[in-house]
Amino acid sequence: MKTIVFAIALAVTNFIFAQNGPQQSEETTQGTTITVTVPVKSNKGSVFVSLHNEQTFMRKGLVDLNTKIEDGKATVTFTDVAPGEYAVLLFHDTNDNKQMDFEANGMPKENYGVSNNVMNFGPPTWSDAKFEVGNEPVSLDIVM
Repeated sequence: MKTIVFAIALAVTNFIFAQNGPQQSEETTQGTTITVTVPVKSNKGSVFVSLHNEQTFMRKGLVDLNTKIEDGKATVTFTDVAPGEYAVLLFHDTNDNKQMDFEANGMPKENYGVSNNVMNFGPPTWSDAKFEVGNEPVSLDIVM
């Protein structure tokens, strides 16, 4: 009986420690910022910018920001980004419908850009778009 009680007590202690441990370290850890600047040919609409890791790439981003275009430029800042590998995907949402529009043949109707300014025939790839984030702020200029 003592063994069963000890095992339950150990399991409960591990569960409580596992629940409290990461939360405490996350509160004390601050990430860095990623600032993305995009030159835009038209002030019409807005620019939708999405931050991704490898698991979210080409899906819904970890953080999605939408910003107005002012004087032919759009700028967004992602804050408290933990060190790691990331990619940025963006598009000029000319009609402000909050989604990228495509032609019937699958070609994009709206301009888009990818971190590292890689433009391929076909969709962007993680290996081409990824960049490293450390403890220092990152500044990206992405063209469409």
